[in-house]
Amino acid sequence: MRDLPRRQVPGVYHRRVGEIVLTVLSDGFQDVSMATVLNIVPEEAAAMMHAAFRPVPRRTAVNAFLIHSAGRIALVDTGCGTGGQATSGKLAGNLAAAGVGLAGIDTVLMTHLHPDHFGGLAGPGGGAAFPHATLWLSDAEYRYWHDDEAANAVADLARRALFFGGARNSLLPYAGRIERFEGEREVFPGVTALPLPGHTPGHTGYHIRSAGQELLIWGDIVHVQELQVARPEVSMAVDVAREPCIATRRGILQRAARERLTVAGMHLHFPAIANIAEGGQGFTLLPEAWLLEL
Repeated sequence: MRDLPRRQVPGVYHRRVGEIVLTVLSDGFQDVSMATVLNIVPEEAAAMMHAAFRPVPRRTAVNAFLIHSAGRIALVDTGCGTGGQATSGKLAGNLAAAGVGLAGIDTVLMTHLHPDHFGGLAGPGGGAAFPHATLWLSDAEYRYWHDDEAANAVADLARRALFFGGARNSLLPYAGRIERFEGEREVFPGVTALPLPGHTPGHTGYHIRSAGQELLIWGDIVHVQELQVARPEVSMAVDVAREPCIATRRGILQRAARERLTVAGMHLHFPAIANIAEGGQGFTLLPEAWLLEL
């Protein structure tokens, strides 16, 4: 009798955008308390999760993205590294499965500096995990996490160390190789940074355009798709500026719906590519059908 399968295939999915190829890489997932979900009655949130056949506490996917363009490779965010739950930190294995070595990545684009995004920046010895990469992030993001006044306003010392200390330490291995940008600008061939502030002051999306096609990597616009797409006012405890975050989320959902703009997200369920439709007071997320050919 043959043994039953014991593991999934690698979390790797390729999607062409004109002449550019996007590779979705799963870093796994994390189960997080529903207490981190704000601006909704807890019982209502639990009912919406149940109606969507999703577990409570909320199970949140963690994804990163490779962008293959003009003979170069960029990585957008680096997952949890070794700092997350045991169900996360799978990025390195999935990079290997995709046939991409850490030394082959020449650019790292950061959407923002939260632990589940910067966790993979450092290697096992504390040095740069991506030894030949230039790291790009918005100037507003860099300045916020290096602001002592903002750090000291966080009374919880463990939280201050995790977020502010972790953000600062994650950048140290890339000293001399950090590029900071402001506003909308091309940061990689065919890729334009798009400010999406609120979740953090410098939270950034990356808009890919090539040969008449486009796709927006929207970062953390949505953490829990079962709640925040239909109810954009639902917030996360980690949102730095809640009301601006809500306004940004509502605006980008509306733009994606009206422009039929395909989106990809760090916390959408793998393979994390979808379209948005308007409906009622909120929106509907329609996962893109799996594409067999590039």
